[in-house]
Amino acid sequence: MTWTVAPEPADSPVAKALWRAYYTEVSDRYYLLHKGHPTDPSELARELADPPTAELTLPKGQLLVARYEGEPAGSVGIRLLNPNTAELTRVFVHPKTRGKGGGKLLVRSAEATARTLNATRMILDTRHDLTEARALYTALGYEETPPHNDDVYAEHWFTKPLA
Repeated sequence: MTWTVAPEPADSPVAKALWRAYYTEVSDRYYLLHKGHPTDPSELARELADPPTAELTLPKGQLLVARYEGEPAGSVGIRLLNPNTAELTRVFVHPKTRGKGGGKLLVRSAEATARTLNATRMILDTRHDLTEARALYTALGYEETPPHNDDVYAEHWFTKPLA
């Protein structure tokens, strides 16, 4: 089975479909855990109406899309916070292709892209309930750090040197 990863315009139909799948999953997971119900459809519509495309477009960043057997199966964003630091964001592998190496491939591809943008370290944040993500980052050499932002949904922060 074959994976490929390539840059994708952040406003393309493929990127928008993956953003919808990503946001729906992480939002529903949060609301079900903390509020006992899925995301309110109006909130979902609001968030999906204005995806963060500018920050995932060169020279500020890049969106990468993974395809499995030619079909869009995941995405990852890289956003430059300063000349040396990139942030890993929106890591997503479609449920039907999980467990096939796509997450590791996406994160490693994001690291390579960040290096081409001259970043020397990658940072990220995630939530406590996203245990699979935290396990992936740890397996790929990310170390948990004190907070580097005040995002209301961030509960764990990680960093990795890229040099």
